[in-house]
Amino acid sequence: MKAFRYVAKDTALEYVELPDPTPEPGMVVVDVEVAGLCHSDLHVIDGIMTPPWEPPFTLGHEIAGTVSAIGDGVEDFTLGDRVAVAIIGYPEVQSRITPGIGIDGGYAERVAVHASTLVRIPYAVSTAHAAVAADSVATAYHAVRTAAGVRPGETIAVIGLGGLGLNGVRTGAIAGATVYGVDTNPHTFDAARAAGARECFTEVTALADLEPDAVIDFVGLGSTTSDAIDVVRRLGRVVVVGLGAKNTTFSHGTLVRKSVELRGSYGASKDEYRQVLGLIAEGRIKPVVEEIAFADLNTGLHRLRHGNVLGRLITRPGG
Repeated sequence: MKAFRYVAKDTALEYVELPDPTPEPGMVVVDVEVAGLCHSDLHVIDGIMTPPWEPPFTLGHEIAGTVSAIGDGVEDFTLGDRVAVAIIGYPEVQSRITPGIGIDGGYAERVAVHASTLVRIPYAVSTAHAAVAADSVATAYHAVRTAAGVRPGETIAVIGLGGLGLNGVRTGAIAGATVYGVDTNPHTFDAARAAGARECFTEVTALADLEPDAVIDFVGLGSTTSDAIDVVRRLGRVVVVGLGAKNTTFSHGTLVRKSVELRGSYGASKDEYRQVLGLIAEGRIKPVVEEIAFADLNTGLHRLRHGNVLGRLITRPGG
């Protein structure tokens, strides 16, 4: 099978031919119909995140397709089932068994996955939407609804209006909050307003007079988190999702004086992922996706690195 493999830091993924995977007990093989491109993969390539094992290995953790082989002990799935892989990060992080993070991932025509991570795709949900929902929607949903605890009538702000941020905006709107967006790229504003943002700004500091109840930082550059602490109301919440920098510096005095709650948010629960698929099936969430050829994967990652993507890029490893 064909695959793109991580081979070294600061190096483009290598296009290679690999043997087809076989399912060990408790695992299944999924023919990858759609894989989503995530900024986290760039963090690995750029050395911001430490790879889980020695290269080469296959990245790609937003995966949806069909079951093509079943290992011993798997009883809940049959050949041909339409499935997606849940990235289970709450309440316990199960990155050890997550494709593209703990095991070989979905930038390949086929992938072996643990059956416990699989979720059937509802009839009304496309494979493309199911794939990107595993991270860019479910992670945003968890950050807004669970980590930030957004409630009806609150005012919230979403920093970063890319693949996750747009879904954060939409989740906040569904929750009944008044949502404001922040991104250095004004071209993202129309999509954010369509998702439910009342207004958008290019600077976090523009939120100061609004004193939002919660700020969800999908960028995590350090300065964005510091600015979020500055603008959130007293007793407000700041949730950090983005991994744009290894370290963050902020005013301890501001954090303490305002009694700000600062927390991180990673992934989502399997049940939250199912809730997200239900919202997509109902038409309440409509992920913004753009398809690129599998052969152009490195070009797509280059575009993602430089912010030249609206929504989420997807590719079809199986053609």
